[in-house]
Amino acid sequence: MILEKDFRISEIDPRLYGSFVEHLGRAIYGGIYEPGHPTADEAGFRQDVASLVRELQVPVIRYPGGNFVSGYNWEDGVGPREQRPRRLDLAWQTVETNEVGVNEFSDWAKVVGAQVMMAINLGTRGVDAARNLVEYCNHPGGTYYSDLRIAHGYKDPHAFKLWCLGNEMDGPWQIGAKTAYEYGRLAQESAKVMKWVDPSIELVVCGSSNSAMPSFAEWEATVLDIAYDEVDYISLHTYYGNRDNDTPNFLARSLDMDRFIGSVVAICDYVKAKRRSSKTINLSFDEWNVWFHSNDADRRVEPWSVAPPLLEDIYTMEDALLVGSMLLSLLRRSDRVKIACLAQLVNVIAPIMTVTGGAAWRQTIFYPFMHVSVYGRGVALQPIIQSDRYDSKDFTDVPYLDSMAVLNEEKEELTVFAVNRNLRGSLELSCHLRGFQDYAVIEHTVLRHDDLKAVNTAENPFNVVPTSDGSARAVEGALTALLAPASWNVIRLKSTRR
Repeated sequence: MILEKDFRISEIDPRLYGSFVEHLGRAIYGGIYEPGHPTADEAGFRQDVASLVRELQVPVIRYPGGNFVSGYNWEDGVGPREQRPRRLDLAWQTVETNEVGVNEFSDWAKVVGAQVMMAINLGTRGVDAARNLVEYCNHPGGTYYSDLRIAHGYKDPHAFKLWCLGNEMDGPWQIGAKTAYEYGRLAQESAKVMKWVDPSIELVVCGSSNSAMPSFAEWEATVLDIAYDEVDYISLHTYYGNRDNDTPNFLARSLDMDRFIGSVVAICDYVKAKRRSSKTINLSFDEWNVWFHSNDADRRVEPWSVAPPLLEDIYTMEDALLVGSMLLSLLRRSDRVKIACLAQLVNVIAPIMTVTGGAAWRQTIFYPFMHVSVYGRGVALQPIIQSDRYDSKDFTDVPYLDSMAVLNEEKEELTVFAVNRNLRGSLELSCHLRGFQDYAVIEHTVLRHDDLKAVNTAENPFNVVPTSDGSARAVEGALTALLAPASWNVIRLKSTRR
């Protein structure tokens, strides 16, 4: 492997390490918000959960959905709680109490150090509700909706910068699903008036729900052809699972993520060329994760209950390896992927789990996400990798070594992230550090477990945890390390000149 200081991909947008909280299952009620919990603050938010979120250093959180948003009336979640209606949430067949709405969520986001990425309802609603919500959230005062916010106790505007124009609008499961043309026109008009209310906002238009959709590619091309001038980003969503228990094939699925990103970049640039535009549309990968463990359990949940356990995947060691590789895929295309949201944050396909009334703990996937969020700030460097490869059911030429590097020039730190996909053999990493001859290893963190199906639970929350006992060393620009089988590795180096 070769790392050259000048092989730069891009300055990494910190929003690449965003997450997502939807009104779904126990994400909010019993997750971030539980007034009766021993750690709850005066607003009802769990401080044990907030502390874990702060560990992740999440800069932006998408809210309030997700499928939920396509049937959501934002007005239901503001004003006195005792006057807020209980509604049927058709997306997840539950009852929404509306105890938490835009103002409360904004308060919580500040507590955990994040900005809100606000989504609007383009399923059952449209232009009028969109402009009113921007006015409520972002206008200083002196108008109906901004004064309504002030009357609700929020004198200063929330000043939300990022806005999603609906969610997965080509999905037949979506309330108010639309054709590409129908959605493109609605997104265009909504975007136009939202920016008239607040010209400083940035807008994410919906891409296809995933790359396997029959509408994929044509949807992106059509929507962008209509709304190109009004929007700033297009969304991507993907989830992977290991239903057939084929671990080598599962760990290769980040290659599909690489291809997906490349395809959407190509579509964006095709529309740019077609329109003779000087504007570049970047990507918001605002839903990504492993999701499959909870599918059977979700079918047994009683409908129309409040905050039932839904999508509560308990993640394994092998899930953490794929999440690590998916993070590396995002870094590889940080020139165009500027925003990404791990879906989701608490209890619902999440790195953080809670017991109602009890403990909160870190799932296996917490660790690679935390490592890249904390140490992946700076410039992404493109390594040149030579690695043995394998073939799997769906992929060929899968490299055993998956790696990326990030240079933090201000701190004079270099971090190498590496996944060893080999389930049985260690990998001898040999890396030539060009331009980093004076850098020395300060830490080699390893996440691994002898059992790839090992999990963390409330009873055993530290079953799968990283250790700082890796073998990496750097001498005169030569980095060497032995990467354990099926392991996630974080090798941190720092300049010795100071």
